Amino acid sequence: MSQTSPSTLPARMESSFQELLHELSRCGHQAGTLLERAHLPRWCRNPLFFFLGYIAKADGRVREQDIRYAETLMKALALSARQRRKAIDHFRKGKEANHLPLRRGLMFRLLLMLWPTPALKTAICICHGAQVLGRPGKARRHRCEDAISHMGLPVVISDDIFDSYASKVWIRTAAAPGKPATYEQACQVLGVTRRDSLAEIKRAYRKQVSACHPDKLAQQALTPSEVAAAKDRLLRYQQAWELIRQRHRSS
Repeated sequence: MSQTSPSTLPARMESSFQELLHELSRCGHQAGTLLERAHLPRWCRNPLFFFLGYIAKADGRVREQDIRYAETLMKALALSARQRRKAIDHFRKGKEANHLPLRRGLMFRLLLMLWPTPALKTAICICHGAQVLGRPGKARRHRCEDAISHMGLPVVISDDIFDSYASKVWIRTAAAPGKPATYEQACQVLGVTRRDSLAEIKRAYRKQVSACHPDKLAQQALTPSEVAAAKDRLLRYQQAWELIRQRHRSS
């Protein structure tokens, strides 16, 4: 999180946002996986796909990655054929829009103080959509910020989401971490502590591996850099588990 967030966000929103960013990290920064684990109310769908279409057209034309990402979210939301047609229609309307109609973010703004989670989940999804081509350019980022603001959220929300991607996704190819060398490092990779039992660590390992398994990645709209990052995470999870398993076997 950036240092400005705690003083900018109300306590309820800050707490929900922290939890969602943590879960996003555990999902390997895949918004589709996040939606599979965390319920998104049905009334969020139309504005979500409208915003995605609006952002996708920021550079003048929609890319294949934008379409694949929208399809990934439709699958994550388990939309019926009728619901998919509605989502596609709203995505198309977003593409054709030169500005955001006030009504698109109205429900988010009305519920924000009492129930900020739907707006925050939607914000994560549209921020992911802004960077399906990699680090977002100025036009995509500005349209994403417009959508965030339209939901009544402060722009610092998008800053923090992009910071999370920058620190966990965008820099991986330039500075991939090395193989874990100690038990403590292996535990950090798997998100466990040295006090956890081997059975607990094994469950954590399987959960982490499932999020970046090649079969699952093939169903998602990922850029080449994201695929490479997921493969790197999978290798490190395997290395960490092997180190921990050998340590327990020899003790």
